[in-house]
Amino acid sequence: MILEFAEIDVKAGHEADFESAVAQALPLFHAARGCGGVQLQRGIEQPNRYTLIVRWATLEDHTVGFRGSEAFTRWRALVSPHFETPPRVQHARPVLGGDRPRGR
Repeated sequence: MILEFAEIDVKAGHEADFESAVAQALPLFHAARGCGGVQLQRGIEQPNRYTLIVRWATLEDHTVGFRGSEAFTRWRALVSPHFETPPRVQHARPVLGGDRPRGR
């Protein structure tokens, strides 16, 4: 599993519209090959900063499959009008951790 982390700064006053645009775009991700789920988080100290976290089966599912698709073009058309700056994207592979063990 690969995690995509996209840090996105949104223009002031665009937060609700950005969240709505991401909600509209969720089916684009869910239909993409290798997508295992999407989560959007909003910053507390910087409420115009969001982190989009997408689980991909492989790096190529994101970088080649999704980014090279019409779905990516549609995703960007929905959300990019709200960007303050271009998103900063990185990928990671889990190496430690997970859910906390349940009670005894």
